[in-house]
Amino acid sequence: MTTPQSKAFLRRAGQLLATASVAAAALAFANAASAQTLTIESWRNDDADVWNTKIIPAFNKKHPDIKVQFKADPPTEYNAALNARLAGGTAGDLITCRPFDASLDLFKKGSLVSVNDVKGIENFSDVAKSAWSTDDGKTTFCMPMASVIHGFVYNKEIFDELKLTPPKTVAEFHAVLDKIKADGKYTPIAMGTADQWEAATMGFQNIGVNYWKGEEGRKALIEGKQKFTDPAYVDVFKELASWAPYMGDGYKSQKYPDTQNLFTLGRAAIYPAGSWDVPIFRKQADFEFDAFAPPVVKAGDKCYISDHTDIAIGINAKSKNMEAAKTFLSWVASPEFADIYANELPGFFPLSKAKVDVKDPVAAKFVGWRGTCDSSIRNSYQILSRGTPNLENELWNVSAQVMNGSMKPEEAAKKAEDGLASWYEPHKK
Repeated sequence: MTTPQSKAFLRRAGQLLATASVAAAALAFANAASAQTLTIESWRNDDADVWNTKIIPAFNKKHPDIKVQFKADPPTEYNAALNARLAGGTAGDLITCRPFDASLDLFKKGSLVSVNDVKGIENFSDVAKSAWSTDDGKTTFCMPMASVIHGFVYNKEIFDELKLTPPKTVAEFHAVLDKIKADGKYTPIAMGTADQWEAATMGFQNIGVNYWKGEEGRKALIEGKQKFTDPAYVDVFKELASWAPYMGDGYKSQKYPDTQNLFTLGRAAIYPAGSWDVPIFRKQADFEFDAFAPPVVKAGDKCYISDHTDIAIGINAKSKNMEAAKTFLSWVASPEFADIYANELPGFFPLSKAKVDVKDPVAAKFVGWRGTCDSSIRNSYQILSRGTPNLENELWNVSAQVMNGSMKPEEAAKKAEDGLASWYEPHKK
């Protein structure tokens, strides 16, 4: 039987339940409002798993109220796809930035914002920021993430078998090549010229820093105080030409994946490398490998390495989650991010001043050269590839032709210089 008292109790309970439901709904709405979702645009579609299983979860431990999703395009499609989304207002909050002009153009168009006021930017040197700063260095528009370093990877089993020691000078390098060639079982240098970019990137830029003395020479080229026809640059082309007898049969039609396979199958002794090859070799090679720095021109010379600024991250100027995006960038500048990135993607080295313990021994060897050699970046990337002909593409072509024997070193140097002088004022003198 229902009494008046029980009716009152039920009515009161209903009121409380309704109030609780309204409160719960309000709390859910507040949480939904505070939980923001950031979308990252990237061309690195090969590291999505690292972002989704390592990087983003680590960020969310500190910032559970900010959700992050990682979206990547194939590298060759990224620039066009990103530009289309930016123009259509559908791009993500965070933009993975290529070095120099591609990202500078985005900043000039108003698609990226300054990160000068983002906490953590002070953790990076001017050199680290240079790839994502205005020409005068006053405004940085992407938070630096990582660089790649050039050098040589070698098959330790072959070196042990032939009793070879990693070379430190150009003369020692050629002595090693001669011994490998004389033995006859292995290709001394794994490199092809069909794709052209390898010849310039892992050839010209890799060894060249020791000839033009790193940043000193790179800046002198920009200022017009040095030219590609100067002895230092001609000598780099001469050295590349001297590699041809050691590169094996069919190297002129050999593409980048062919070169990687030649090395990982144990058929070649030395691989002119980018540090990004380390994780690939770690998965595919069933032998022990190691690395040596680009040989100095002669004993006693100061050493230089190409420590090339490669990847950064910026904020879409039209992002509706600006503060959350800045929070993410600040975390990217932290030692925690640097440690995760360096060890989950060995061969990509943090650009921050934080000391990171790189666990992969070969990747650690590459980054260890920073302690003994001066770092520079590829000399065609800043300012000098803005005109037509594009210097970067010119260097691909002439480096490959020199290695193919279809162009003399002096001709290659003149072609690069003439192309630059045709549009770049400091070289018109």
